[in-house]
Amino acid sequence: MDSLNDIAFTHAPTGLVVLENRIIRLCNLQFARTFIGTPADFINIPLAHYYPSIEDYRRIGERSLEAMQRTGRYNDERIMKRSDGSLFWCRVRGQSVTPDDPFRRGVWSFADLSEERPIVALTQREREIAILTARGMTSKEVGLELGLSYRTIEVYRARLLKKFSARNLAELVAKLSGMPH
Repeated sequence: MDSLNDIAFTHAPTGLVVLENRIIRLCNLQFARTFIGTPADFINIPLAHYYPSIEDYRRIGERSLEAMQRTGRYNDERIMKRSDGSLFWCRVRGQSVTPDDPFRRGVWSFADLSEERPIVALTQREREIAILTARGMTSKEVGLELGLSYRTIEVYRARLLKKFSARNLAELVAKLSGMPH
């Protein structure tokens, strides 16, 4: 008979994985459903396969490692890629179980936000700016984060307003964060 811990992990209503150095060692049924496959399909697969680009994987990895070195935890909302190549918004949370080396082993959750936040075709840079905008950062703060001028960020935000059919920045942030608008 399975232990209660095994049952809880396997049948949790959110996708769960155990990562070792960003490689999937164990995942539950919901993670497999979300990313399209069976749990066995994901074992020993680098998490990099489920990012829209290797640049996203690298950049988010740097940011999450920095946070985990300070607190042992990380969370964000980002675009991820399913096994079939389709993109979707995902809420990601991680907890290291090896604080001295945060990526050595951790437990991570992945929640599909597709129903609240449909995907709009975005470039890599638009995705970065959309994510930082959804966090409430100003154009100047986004520019500093990405090494771009605030005017360049304003141009990208104008494109995002158009792509998301938002009338103003507040409405754009609401649409990016999946809030009712």
